[in-house]
Amino acid sequence: MDYTAFRRVSREVSVGGVIVGGAAPVSVQTMTSKPAGDLDGTIAQINEAANAGCDIVRVAIPSLKDVAYFEEVCKVSEIPVVGDIHFDARIAIAALEAGASKIRINPGNMGNWDAIYRVLDSAKNRGIPIRIGVNGGSVKHKNKSDNRVLEDAVVEEALGYAQRFEEYGFYDIVISAKISDALSTIRVNRKIAARCNYPLHIGVTEAGVEEDAIIKSAVGIGGLLADGIGDTIRLSFTGEPIREVIAGKKLLKAAGIIREGVEIISCPTCGRCRIGDMPELVREVRKKLASIKKSVKVAVMGCEVNGPGEAEEADIGLAGCGSGVMLFAKGKSLGTFQRGEALQKLLEIIERL
Repeated sequence: MDYTAFRRVSREVSVGGVIVGGAAPVSVQTMTSKPAGDLDGTIAQINEAANAGCDIVRVAIPSLKDVAYFEEVCKVSEIPVVGDIHFDARIAIAALEAGASKIRINPGNMGNWDAIYRVLDSAKNRGIPIRIGVNGGSVKHKNKSDNRVLEDAVVEEALGYAQRFEEYGFYDIVISAKISDALSTIRVNRKIAARCNYPLHIGVTEAGVEEDAIIKSAVGIGGLLADGIGDTIRLSFTGEPIREVIAGKKLLKAAGIIREGVEIISCPTCGRCRIGDMPELVREVRKKLASIKKSVKVAVMGCEVNGPGEAEEADIGLAGCGSGVMLFAKGKSLGTFQRGEALQKLLEIIERL
């Protein structure tokens, strides 16, 4: 299915040349985790993330003295850099002057509106977008015992800030409204999506360590993407930024939004498995095919029941059988081979596809 056919129509903003919104591809973001001032560590994380497919990276700027470090990051980063600023409008303006491709602020903790308007003037003069970021933990009016009250507060606060920006004449806006609960995140963003046409940055905040965060994000982000909502995403992990990027790309692939690269389907195994150590074989196949960019679906199945029959839609696949490993394509057997030979022939066929 073509994702653009049912995707929510939103405005476009340019983040250092990466278009967010409209018909542009859903972009993947992450945030560096090295301490402010650790230039080498930060750049290393950005390079790793970029090589893994990251489109945009966010960097925290805790204080005015850290702006010089942020400026150096912007100079050498191969992907657009977003400045993450809290509390001090002066830092936001300095970040814009230092080369930020976008800034992320929460107007609720930025002081008085005169200071915020100065930030808007600086961003508008440079053609730099601003992400309005509101989290469940940051809204002024909230009732933690009632999720629906909290959700409505997040919606009204995010849209209220956007309206204030509009009234001042600033429109290069991305809205981000996140809650640590996946279902609340879905409901909040559905409501915002129905009431504005600004591009939305979606994610589940404070989602935990990777194994927990992936599940929460699959529900929260995946549910919104299934509705056609979401222009840029971040899977928030307690861990390395590159892991967020890898998981984000996989989520977009699972949602059918990106199709390039190898998709591996494999059976969960049962007592009929005749292919040996299935998890190890799947990992081996995935490693051998990691560099392939063309869109191809590969099946790894434990027996003749699951493959080629149930994996008939796969372009190419392997299945355990009595005399070795069956190689098949589109449900048709291509012969039976020993494991190593079957893997080699699998690679040769994929290269010819």
